[in-house]
Amino acid sequence: MPEAWRKSTHSSQGDCVEVLPGSEVLVRDTKDREGGTLTASAPSWRELLSRLR
Repeated sequence: MPEAWRKSTHSSQGDCVEVLPGSEVLVRDTKDREGGTLTASAPSWRELLSRLR
């Protein structure tokens, strides 16, 4: 079964991004789901998150 898009529990009013995890991580704007996605490798995504923490 494919993974589902995930939204932060900290989001309010829908002003956030959604993430679809996998071997490549997809990121999209919650307000404009058809507006395109950003693609990152899973290791790059983990590195970004570690730097943000």
